[in-house]
Amino acid sequence: MAHCIPTYMLASGLIGAGMSWGQALGTILLGNTIVLVPILLNSHAGTKHGIPFPVFARAAYGTFGSNVPALMRALVACGWFGIQAWIGGQALHVFFRSVWPGWPAAIPGSFGGHTATEWISFLLFWGLNVIVIYRGVDLLRKVENWAAPFVLVMTALLVWWALDRANGLGPILAQKGKFGSWREFWPVFVPSLTAMIGFWATLSLNMPDFTRFGRSQRAQAIGQIVALPTTMSVFAAMGVIITSASAIIYGKAIWDPVELVGKFTEPVIVAISMFTVVVATLSVNIAANVVSPANDFANAFPRLITFSRGGLLTGFIGIALQPWKLLADPSGYIFDWLLGYSGGLGSIAGVLIADYWILRRSELVVEDLYREEGIYERWRWTGIAATLLGCSAAWIGLVVPLLRPLYDYAWFVGFAVSFSTYLIFSSPLSVKKPSTATIYPS
Repeated sequence: MAHCIPTYMLASGLIGAGMSWGQALGTILLGNTIVLVPILLNSHAGTKHGIPFPVFARAAYGTFGSNVPALMRALVACGWFGIQAWIGGQALHVFFRSVWPGWPAAIPGSFGGHTATEWISFLLFWGLNVIVIYRGVDLLRKVENWAAPFVLVMTALLVWWALDRANGLGPILAQKGKFGSWREFWPVFVPSLTAMIGFWATLSLNMPDFTRFGRSQRAQAIGQIVALPTTMSVFAAMGVIITSASAIIYGKAIWDPVELVGKFTEPVIVAISMFTVVVATLSVNIAANVVSPANDFANAFPRLITFSRGGLLTGFIGIALQPWKLLADPSGYIFDWLLGYSGGLGSIAGVLIADYWILRRSELVVEDLYREEGIYERWRWTGIAATLLGCSAAWIGLVVPLLRPLYDYAWFVGFAVSFSTYLIFSSPLSVKKPSTATIYPS
């Protein structure tokens, strides 16, 4: 999941925002190290109790109230689906142009600043995702096994090209950011760091979906501790090098890899590169941004929505969120999208961690998580109230200019407020204990 175009754009977007290569990589490494903490804390429940995220959330939010955090997380995934679909559509558009130079003008007209053929390419890639949702998830599992290393190799070749055209690493490392002092750097660093955490904030909640298949706590913990910071840093470093080199080669930093490869003149190279982007985007999009929301929608409205319908709903909401506007420039992607939703997901993480580790000491009655008349309430209002307070504190800076710093720290503020208020509202005595006389059928 780290070997994808949004990871590349995450790093290169920081360069586009004015950071030096060292500042960009440092921000990414620090952000991923911080977000590793809630990832590991929430992962524990999946491995210990063998439960997915929507079931894990029932202890803190209630057996029905858990739909609130599940749907919040699902809406963010819909946004990510739209972003990935737009990236894939742009890659498909460049691919068509490489094999048919007349493609951009094949259908006249434009809308919203994009040509008709760009919109057609987007809808074609969007439709390809929908087809896989209905027919080919098993095939996708096989594709993912070679997609990630294939993308890594192709990106490495792009790095080699960038270094060759920029006359080596020296000119790239000599480039300085536009911030002359720490005082100038800090206002950009803080929201950028929060955005880095926001990048993985979705999976920091639903990691039990994956770790419930882990062989042991040690296996899942070591795997994530080793993999996340290193993989993100290496792939992000590639994006930083390529973007920094593009500033030397073309006179401006090109943060979008699709736009960069589109400048190549060799049709074969462009076609192979865009095929790489399409494969990477398709595999990551289905795994990370469709399975979870489709299950969440189906779980919330089981009589109306099946998994397939949930996947289709994810696709339509992804379009409605207008991903082309978020990706128009680095500030839209990093500061509007990643920073904005991190406050809500941080608020959910605060409640989950406070409930599981402080209130329940990591002990859950799994059978009752699936029962309406078990020890868990249908609605646990303390969890919902704490989440709403966390979201309010994280987002109030959007409407009250004096409190804008709270929004810059959105994930941290949301987490701290929901964590503390949940514990204030709750107490160990408020947690129902299972009856020792209760006998569950085997």
